[in-house]
Amino acid sequence: MCALVIGGAALLSSPACRKADVASAAPSGVARVTSAPSSQLDVRARLADVAGTAAGLVVDTTLTASPTALRVCADPNNLPFSNKAGAGFENQIARLIAHDLHEPLDYTWWAQRRAFVRNTLVQGTCDLVIGVPNNYGPLLTTQPYYRSTYVFLTRASQHLHIASLDDPQLRHLRIGVQLIGDDFANTPPAHALSRRGIIQNVRGYPVQGNYAEPNPPARIVDALARGDIDVAIVWGPLGGYFARHEPVRIAVAPVSPQIDQPFLPFVFDIAMGVRRSDSVFARRLDSVITNRRPQIDSILAAYGVPRVDVPLAPAEASE
Repeated sequence: MCALVIGGAALLSSPACRKADVASAAPSGVARVTSAPSSQLDVRARLADVAGTAAGLVVDTTLTASPTALRVCADPNNLPFSNKAGAGFENQIARLIAHDLHEPLDYTWWAQRRAFVRNTLVQGTCDLVIGVPNNYGPLLTTQPYYRSTYVFLTRASQHLHIASLDDPQLRHLRIGVQLIGDDFANTPPAHALSRRGIIQNVRGYPVQGNYAEPNPPARIVDALARGDIDVAIVWGPLGGYFARHEPVRIAVAPVSPQIDQPFLPFVFDIAMGVRRSDSVFARRLDSVITNRRPQIDSILAAYGVPRVDVPLAPAEASE
């Protein structure tokens, strides 16, 4: 089983990874993934409603977005994406949207684990998930507002300069990868390493972690900073943000190849998700994304989100 981590949660997981659509004419020679495989959501594989029950998820088509408030479904403990204090980049983007739609901002807080979508959007308690893979099956998605990639994290003092899954150093270094859920489903990095016979030196860190602690997905980056592992392979927004908040300098490099053979993407377009009955609401969100593109880009840059659709930030970051 494979699972994609996006937003700090494993959003998608299933017995088989579905192929993503790749545009034939992506800008600057970059392969563009327009729909995520069910192997991924590094960092929203927790939308495991959006995960384990995606195929059978039934959404009430009579439900539509509230006309009186922007009602957002979000995780209260999932930086850099969101938290109850409103300190995540998705919180900031939600505030932009609420301002432009002239609506008050209201949250339904729910941990992005199994049944996240089922217990929020499907129940009608909220109308918008700020970050989902583009063309994510159960939901109607807006235009993407960023494209990111899995990244290698290393301690800068080691000067490892790892940028490829085929780097021979990976055969003897201690590597950390994230695991999804109670069944420890594998993320794309775990699958790619296993295919290369790199198994014995790989350590797993549950993406959901101990929810009683702040920011559970950050434990893998903490382990790297302590020296428990030499390399971490994580979803870019999570890695880029927490690399800046460790006491040692952390080097950040995009994973290559962007699509591992036979077909395992490491680059994903991220959009906003609403119920399929909310097409009018989705068009309004598209207008905000278009009009607020510079501000959204600035927010993402401030949180250290590695981008594939714009030049990547410097490889080494510190707080």
